[in-house]
Amino acid sequence: MGEAGSPVPREESEEHRDDRNLAELLQELRVAGLGVQVLFGFLLSLPFTNRFATVSRGERDLYLVCLTLSAVATALLVGPVAYHRLVFRRGQKEGLVRAANVMAIFGLGTVGLAVSASILLVTSYVAGGLAGGLIAAFVAGMFALLWFAFPLTRRRLPGSGSAAQLSRSARFTGTRLSRRASRPPRGPAGSPG
Repeated sequence: MGEAGSPVPREESEEHRDDRNLAELLQELRVAGLGVQVLFGFLLSLPFTNRFATVSRGERDLYLVCLTLSAVATALLVGPVAYHRLVFRRGQKEGLVRAANVMAIFGLGTVGLAVSASILLVTSYVAGGLAGGLIAAFVAGMFALLWFAFPLTRRRLPGSGSAAQLSRSARFTGTRLSRRASRPPRGPAGSPG
């Protein structure tokens, strides 16, 4: 990790890094998981409303796409929690963090698709197919831009993750890197696993 152009490692052991990465990832999954679970619950209730009988065959098919995407997103975003429980205290935390990262990325992509498809379902019902398609395309574009394109372009910038950037960040927050690295892990990351 100390090669040119690669991020400078923090002054922490591999175990502390894995603990911190897992804690950060699980916190992110709590936020994303809650949103998709609310959407999934709402979609599950739709067929039991009186108005659902009036939707067209195409809208029913789109509803099934929305419901399936929400279920897949839920599985991907909750998957790391189940994985963690099944390998707890087995010395597999680094593998867990890597697998959970992949599940989280695919889960976020699926959430973006589920929300965009749901927007298409509702807006096409309310405002017609053309307006619904335009609004859904705009929303999907925003997800793609904010969740994937922007972070990926920032990741490729020269100096991202470098010692100079970490030092600037530390000066801005008023902390020293050595003090930050010597802190014990917080919350669930401090537990063995």
